[in-house]
Amino acid sequence: MISRVFKTALALAVSAASSYSLASGFALNEQSISGMGTAFAGRSSSADDATTVFGNPAGMARLKREQVSVGAAVIFAKTDIDDARSTFGGTNDGDMVPTVGVPMGYYVKPIDDKWAVGFGMYVPFGLMTDYEGSFAGRYFGNKSEVQVITLQPTVSYRINDQLSVGFGPTINRIEGELTSAVLNPLSPGSNDGKVKVKGDDTALGFNAGVLFELDARTRFGLTYHSKVDYTLRGDTTVSGSGFVLGSSAGKYDASLDLETPESVDFSVTHDLNDAWTLYAGSTWTRWSRLEEIRVENKGVGGLLGPALGTIVEEQDWHDTWSYAVGAAYKLNPQWTLRAGLAYDQTPTRNEFRSPRIPSDDRKIFSLGAAWSPNDDMTIDVAYSYLKEEDAKIDQVSASKGAYQATFQNSAHGLGAQLTYRF
Repeated sequence: MISRVFKTALALAVSAASSYSLASGFALNEQSISGMGTAFAGRSSSADDATTVFGNPAGMARLKREQVSVGAAVIFAKTDIDDARSTFGGTNDGDMVPTVGVPMGYYVKPIDDKWAVGFGMYVPFGLMTDYEGSFAGRYFGNKSEVQVITLQPTVSYRINDQLSVGFGPTINRIEGELTSAVLNPLSPGSNDGKVKVKGDDTALGFNAGVLFELDARTRFGLTYHSKVDYTLRGDTTVSGSGFVLGSSAGKYDASLDLETPESVDFSVTHDLNDAWTLYAGSTWTRWSRLEEIRVENKGVGGLLGPALGTIVEEQDWHDTWSYAVGAAYKLNPQWTLRAGLAYDQTPTRNEFRSPRIPSDDRKIFSLGAAWSPNDDMTIDVAYSYLKEEDAKIDQVSASKGAYQATFQNSAHGLGAQLTYRF
């Protein structure tokens, strides 16, 4: 049953990944369109609809009616590659991130004045970079794809009028593919070989939160998303021309250990008056868990056997902080307008940044609106614009040559969400 659910969810989330999401590293922020309108400020304290299953499971205790929230975000990324130099030449088109969609769905049911249960399906992590075959940095990374889909049954309990807690185990399915060109020593820069690594795994984690309501107008939220340990198992395919490459060609059993990081989100929501609501928040993410990408391959033979038996790409990422502020204005009983600003640090270090995730610190501006034609239904829409600082890549390797370039990244995000209350 779980396998069928995952396959259905993954079908909905095909290509639900982008290296230019509205979060750092390969994390995704698009788990709530109502939250997207304020640049996700107040994510763990707002608790306005069923998306709080992800934002803060304790917030389900605030919801008085059974409800469902479903939605999706679409990301349009743009990259210009400047000052590119490489040992063996090639192209630098920069059009390597396809337009992608990120789905989400949540359900919450209050049991009584204290207990509530819920369920969520969302995409917490994702990555997609897919360069042209002649890309000048192809030896350092040609295609990178990671998709994670999460299912989360959840429960919350209101301890008293001010304090609520919530908890949900997470069932996480990951699929990944990493592809690089391999330099042909007999014909450098042409007749490249190719190494493609594919794998998948299912692992458990959890999401826990606390919501403290200081008074009727002010509340604080704290949410912890646990790390998840994966062992992706699959295969490595080596292909190419020439004696050296051909001697190692074939398909081999492969494994890759990967930890997606834990994060802590703290935010505050304050109803300034009946019209204005203010939000502020910050998130710490332990990206330092990603020290390297190490793929273990069994039985690789030929002259390239020693190099392909264990494939290592140094990462040495560091922990990050993100900050956001936002506001909502209730124009009338039917319409609410939102806006937000965010700053998000990159976990990548200059000396190890590669074409797989060529990103740097980013600023995000968001606008949103909510339309409630009646008490039962709300439609949320949001738009975000992301602009990164120039990301410089300077990679040199004895077996791959050199590649230097400056990546100028930006992205537009659009989202829509429907919440229906029973």
